[in-house]
Order: sequence, then structure tokens, then C-alpha cells
Amino acid sequence: MPFARLATATTPTCHIGLGLAAVGRPGYINLGRADDLPGERTVEALRERTLELLDAAYAQGVRYFDVARSYGRSEEFLADWLNAHPEADDIVVGSKWGYTYTAGWSAEAETHEVKDHSLATYERQRAETEALLGDRLDLYQIHSVTPDSPALTDKDLHARLAEAAAGGLTVGFSTSGPAQADAIRAALAVTVDGEPLFRTVQSTYNALETSAGPALAEAHEAGLTVIVKEGMANGRLAAPHAPEMLKAVAEETSLGCDAVALAWILRQPWAGVVLSGAATVPQLFSNLHAPAVDLDVDQLTRLATLKEEPRAYWERRGQLPWH
Repeated sequence: MPFARLATATTPTCHIGLGLAAVGRPGYINLGRADDLPGERTVEALRERTLELLDAAYAQGVRYFDVARSYGRSEEFLADWLNAHPEADDIVVGSKWGYTYTAGWSAEAETHEVKDHSLATYERQRAETEALLGDRLDLYQIHSVTPDSPALTDKDLHARLAEAAAGGLTVGFSTSGPAQADAIRAALAVTVDGEPLFRTVQSTYNALETSAGPALAEAHEAGLTVIVKEGMANGRLAAPHAPEMLKAVAEETSLGCDAVALAWILRQPWAGVVLSGAATVPQLFSNLHAPAVDLDVDQLTRLATLKEEPRAYWERRGQLPWH
């Protein structure tokens, strides 16, 4: 299993991965993008920004990179970096299928991505990913599984995923929405020939949205690697948008709100890899301070008061505009 390489790495930043959702396409729902990205968000401008981030992340010990078919040209940009760095054979690459990017490189598109968890979509997107990443792909995840996803019950799809796993690919899934815990538990029950199908789970978990925590602990206990996404709540936990409580704790630690928010996640015993969604190199460096943040019991207790009701959290997330 490729994630074993992360567990044995010597640098603490190996437990922070880099996700390319924010830089693989011109439009996304993260706050602050007007300041984070080049004024002209051309393909070449974002390719250059992505390569800068990958260079910086690798130099600082980051060894997991996360992309998706729906993250614009993220797979293409990562493939460019991998082809330019053949010596970086210790990288773990994860991608996702199940959403198709439909924005046509426009931040103002009416529809940015379309979800489809059918076998036909898997076959098509698997070929597209293969063409870009080839044998550098370690992990392929079903993108944003919810309790009603056909991917949880489609036996033909399960058989094809099991074939991929038998060929050496790690098969996982990601979740989203207020019923993440239900989706995780349903996925843990999926088996092929009596063996669990999924080896990783990637879920939203942050100081505002903690509802998946117990189910993620169960997944960890079952042997899955847990990847945490959206640890910054799409920018809501980063300065200047962070709640006052988080700003106060950050001031006490002399580090950024982002580092404190990610450190809070790293304190969870089941957290295997926590993703940075940085769009700039300074943001990335600030995120990478998270393993050094030492939060005391009082600070952890105060941060726990930030928790929101899951449906309210996801409703607000759904209202964030694409910038």
C-alpha cells in the first residue's frame, strides 16, 4: 500500500499533503482567490503557479499530492511536474473520478462540474487519468460519495475496482455533505469476494465541521488510511475570515490561523494525511508550520466551541460563490 511510505518518512511534513483543487482551474469556492491568484488566470499562469507549489512542497518534505478529474487541469499540471522530476520516486499520487469538469476554463461558467458515479464514467475517466499519470498513479478515489451514491451498490463497478486493486492500484473514496458519517460506514461494508474494497477515505473535517470524526475513527480502526480535506473550510478558518476565537489562539501560539486549524486536525489520532489547499507558496509554508503547533488543553477546548451544526455548515458551503 503506497501510504506506508508516508508512515515511515522521517519529516513531520510528510503528514501534510498538497491538494491542487485551488490552482488546477480558474474558478473555485475558496475565499480570497482574488488576492491569491494571478490577475490573468490563463492555463499557463496557473500551470506556473502549480509547479511552484509542487517544487516548494517537495523541498519541504511533502510526499502526497492530490488531484481529481474535475480539478480542471490539475492532473495535467502534476504530470508535467512528475515528468520534469523523475528522481522524485517517493511521491504518492492520488486522483479522483466521478465528477467531470465542465467549466471550459471559465470562472463564470453556469456549471463547473457534473457528478456521475456510473461504471461508464469510471471507465472513461480511468483512461483519461491513465493517459496523463500512467503508472505514477497510486490511489484512485470515488469523488464525493454520499449515502445515496450508486457507487455503494453497483456490483459491476465494485468488480472493476477490485480488478484495479489486484493490479496494484489503491482504491479509495471521498465524501461530502452533512451525512458523511453514513457514507463512510456504508462504504466500509462494501466487499468483493469477502474482502473490503476500499483502503482509503478522504473526508471534510475541520474545527467547524466535525460530524465525520467518529466514522473516520472507525475507518482508521478498520485499517483504512484517513485523508482530511477542506481543513481550512474553504478559507473560513484562514485570516482574515477566521473566527475571533481562532485568531486569539493563533496569537497565543505566534503562528497563523491556518497552522492552528490544521494542527487541531493533526491532533486526531486517526488522521493519516491532512491536505493543504494552498494557492500560494507563502500559504503553503504557513500551513507547514502546523506539526510544530503545540495546543494545550485549554486551547483545544476553546477551539471545540467553533463547531457548527452539519446541515448549517454544508448549506453555507453550498452558497459560497465560485471566484
